Amino acid sequence: MALTASDYERSVKFYCDGLGLEPEQLWNNGQGRALILNMGNATLEIFDETQAQTIDQIEAGQRISGQIRFALQVPDLNLAMEQLLAHGATLVHPPIITPWGDYNVRLQDPDGMQITLFQKPDNEQGK
Repeated sequence: MALTASDYERSVKFYCDGLGLEPEQLWNNGQGRALILNMGNATLEIFDETQAQTIDQIEAGQRISGQIRFALQVPDLNLAMEQLLAHGATLVHPPIITPWGDYNVRLQDPDGMQITLFQKPDNEQGK
């Protein structure tokens, strides 16, 4: 996934400092700036509108996300949430335990991108 940021420096600080990620590659060639963050394994979830409504209702209390929403697995949801809030995230909905057993929180980055942070139950960490 590629994210175009309205404020590049703010977004770099938000994702790098907020999630503790180090840039894997940096580009600054006079034609613009970019960086690549290694986010581990990635999956693409494709929902129909009904499923998107269901997920938003569980995580945010209403249909709120757009066509794209980040869902990032973290080892410590509360720590990651606090770090992102300190770097400009907006809390959309407080943490919840989902019907499938994950611990989730819905945030919004400074450009408005919806982000779900989720932590797997302890017995599934590392799977």
